[in-house]
Amino acid sequence: MASLQRASHPLGLNLLTTETETETLQWDMVGHQREDHSWDGGMTLADQNQREVHEPKPSLLGPKSISRVGCWNVRTMYECGKAAQVANEMKQNRVDILGVCESRWTGNGRVVLADGTTILYSGQQDGQHQGGVALMLNRLAAKALLEWKPVSEGIVPARFYSKYSKLTVIQCYSPTNEADEVDKLNFYEQLQSEVAVTPTHDVLMVIGDLNAKVGRDNIGREDHMGKHGSGEMNENGELFADFRGLNGLVIVGTIFPHKEIHKTTWTSPDKRTKNQIDHITFNSRWRTSLLETRVFRGADIGSDHMQVVGRLRLKLRKVAKSL
Repeated sequence: MASLQRASHPLGLNLLTTETETETLQWDMVGHQREDHSWDGGMTLADQNQREVHEPKPSLLGPKSISRVGCWNVRTMYECGKAAQVANEMKQNRVDILGVCESRWTGNGRVVLADGTTILYSGQQDGQHQGGVALMLNRLAAKALLEWKPVSEGIVPARFYSKYSKLTVIQCYSPTNEADEVDKLNFYEQLQSEVAVTPTHDVLMVIGDLNAKVGRDNIGREDHMGKHGSGEMNENGELFADFRGLNGLVIVGTIFPHKEIHKTTWTSPDKRTKNQIDHITFNSRWRTSLLETRVFRGADIGSDHMQVVGRLRLKLRKVAKSL
């Protein structure tokens, strides 16, 4: 593996980069070190050398270990030091993979912080610091990363190695319920395209701020929704529930019985309205591998959204011994 070296930074932010990456890194306006890539036909980075691609990967999922995957609308990481704050809260809750919405970074690329946290981000290409998604990975998840692809400012998928079944995580940021209908349909078309190319044997998680209230009523949707949701379903919730049903995904925030404060993920500025609009979903084939999902109210970076974390331990099917 290429050796690590410390990169200088005009605003004093410590970042580590590999020697092979240094020539392609640039600084943005707020002092984040950014790496822009050209992309090949798959999702593997085009500038990776053969040694990096073929070296052994650690297993991220297993039947004897617990992995944690979360999502969080952080409102912005376009501030000096904000990425480090998010990484610290991620570490406090022992999250392996954290999906981030509203990163507000432009373009796409990869950032490695001094503590070893890797950020894969996808933002707008027109220079507007709006929206944007990212996946933040701890050291283990970064080493297990197989491939990733910046689809748009609202979708970024990544695939991770596991000895028993690979893990695919698709981080999303959906248009709001008041957004134009065409924008909503375009978003779900893009999302469906990414789910369609995911290998069927993978553990698949679609996570993020879907701006979708799915509610408590699961009549007719019992196969992919529980009855422990929050509030009433809205238009985005119907689109979201139909998408999950089409792809055999379970909305896990509706399955586990928690207090209301551990289900709602967004609070209005006047503190009167609370909604469950950030979600973690799991393909039903591996449903029994999900142990729990809940909101962590203690995580605080000045956002009106709460961090949602799911715990999973791979449950393998028993194979009958031949006589």
